[in-house]
Parts: sequence; C-alpha cells; structure tokens
Amino acid sequence: MGVSPRLLAPHEHLAGVGSDVGQLLARLAELRATTASLTEQHPTVTFRLLPQALRRWESAGLDMGPFRYGLALLRPRYAALGLSRTLPLDRVLVGVQSSREGAFGGFHHPNQGYRHLQMRALITTLGPMATGQPERPDLAALDLLRAYAHDCLHYGSYRSYKLRGDEVIRTQYGLNFRRHDGRTYSAPDLAGSPTTRNLGIVMEGASDREARTIARAAAQQCGVIEPTDPVHRYAFRDITGRLTVEDADDLARPEVRVAAAPSAAAEAFLKSMGGFERAIDARYERFLAEVGRDEAEDLHVTVLTSMITGVLTPLCEWLRQRRGARAFEGLFLSPAYFGPVRPA
Repeated sequence: MGVSPRLLAPHEHLAGVGSDVGQLLARLAELRATTASLTEQHPTVTFRLLPQALRRWESAGLDMGPFRYGLALLRPRYAALGLSRTLPLDRVLVGVQSSREGAFGGFHHPNQGYRHLQMRALITTLGPMATGQPERPDLAALDLLRAYAHDCLHYGSYRSYKLRGDEVIRTQYGLNFRRHDGRTYSAPDLAGSPTTRNLGIVMEGASDREARTIARAAAQQCGVIEPTDPVHRYAFRDITGRLTVEDADDLARPEVRVAAAPSAAAEAFLKSMGGFERAIDARYERFLAEVGRDEAEDLHVTVLTSMITGVLTPLCEWLRQRRGARAFEGLFLSPAYFGPVRPA
C-alpha cells in the first residue's frame, strides 16, 4: 500500500498481511498525530516546533549559524550512509522556557530525545531556561545541532513493527533484534565495564559519535571557542566530543559539579553528562579501538550503514574477514536469546 512519508520514517517496516498491516498503520497514525503524550511529561516547559524556535531567536538577533551550517554538513553525509530523508524539522519540539526555578536545559536534560512510536524528538535549549532565549546562543545552536544530528540517526534507522493485541511491538531496531517475550539479541554489559558488547550501546554510541563529529566541524567553521566558565566549558567539550577521562572523573565527583553549576538542575545536568560519557561514548570508543583497531573509522561507518538499512551482511562480513567465522555472533549474541521461552 502507498503510505505517506509523513506517517512512516524512511526505514520503518510493518510486519503482517492484509488487515493486520492496516490496523498497525492506523495505530501508528494515532500515536503520531499528537504531541500531548510527550509535552505533558514536562508541565513546566514551553515547547515550540524547531522552525518556529529558530525564527524567533534569529528575529531577536541571535546567531543560529552553527546549527544552519551543521545542517548543510549533515544532509549529504547522512545521504552517503543511506539516509536520504532526515528527521523533518517540524517533528522536533524544542523546550525554550521553563517556569521551574533554576531549570537548565540541553542534551542531557531528563526525559527527552527521539520517541520512535510518536516519530518526534524532544530537545531542550542548552543553559538556564528562565527567559526563553539561550544565554549562550552559539553553544545552544551547537547543542541543538548535536541533538538533532543524533536523533536523525534514530529516526532513520531500520525498524520492524508488528501488533500484539493493540500494542505496537518493535521486533528489529537497527542491528538489534527482540523476541516476542522481550529478549534482545545482546546482553547488557557488566556494571563498570570500560567497553561494550551490547548492540544498544553500540548504536547509541555510533549515533552520538557521528553527531559530535558534525558539531565539532560546525564549531570550527563558525569560530565557536571553548568558554571559560566551568558549566559551559564542560558542555562545549561534550558537544564536540572532547571530554577527557579526567573530565569524566571530575563530573563523577559531587563537589566538582556543585562548584561548576549555577543551580541544582545544572548540577544534575553535569552528572548526567558524565554518566553518559562513561556508559555510552567512552565504551563505544573502546569498542572501536578493540575491534576496529587501525580501521576504527571504517568499522564506525559500517555500523552506521547497517543500522540505517537493517541489513547486517556488510557488518557481519567486515567482522568475519578480520575476526573469523561467526564473529558477529561471537561478539554480541546473548546465550539467553535462543533459550527456552519464558513463562507468561
């Protein structure tokens, strides 16, 4: 059947036949028709569609050049990876203002990001959110770019859906598979592991690595330099992929965060930043170094293209040539995935 590109992302697949597919499509259409289920989770935040937020800021004389330049970099790069249609800007909700005292927005604000069932992204503006305008427009534009570039890859990655009763179930997302009882192909990493063999973390790390690379290029082109105040200095390093091991260690220390942050919300933001760096970005970089070695960039690109297309053959072949037969299974397969079905 012909389906509007406004209803399905470019690599979403509906499993089933006949009326099953029609019911699944109708359920997705219902989920994707409204923003209420997302915005009501942030009752103190005022949201605007991304194009509207950009127009208002630029009309007020704020330079959103880093975001605009980053878009020009992002589109051909993602097309080369297999994603020719990026997340529509009007499917992005930007939290521009908050009535909560001391509210602090940005990539690590809680409960935001891409929501695949609603096919929308929620992003908050970097920095204090009291006035409705970013305190540091150049950094806010870079942070917005990083978040958008990251969420584009979630939007564009392969997904297969089916219905279970009235519930929409995702059976494949990018490299990862899920059985009907919820078991996923790869197991969680051990607590404190410096590397990863979890496909969810590999995909999240790959998305963020790509997004930070684009943000770093935009920062260099637009002359955005590292700030001197601690909270924005950490934010700049995080956005551009320049957080060091020492930075991550510092962000794990409450006394460092409290000294750097202008509010309790900003301190929580820095804590989340450090946790994300350790759990996602640093583990993915270690994975690339261990498995890709001097071909780490090539492995990264192969991961991204397989995520987007849902075709694992290129990645499996890449790994087989370098690590032997069934290397993908050896790296990622959880023994529980093909085990006995769990009782209901």
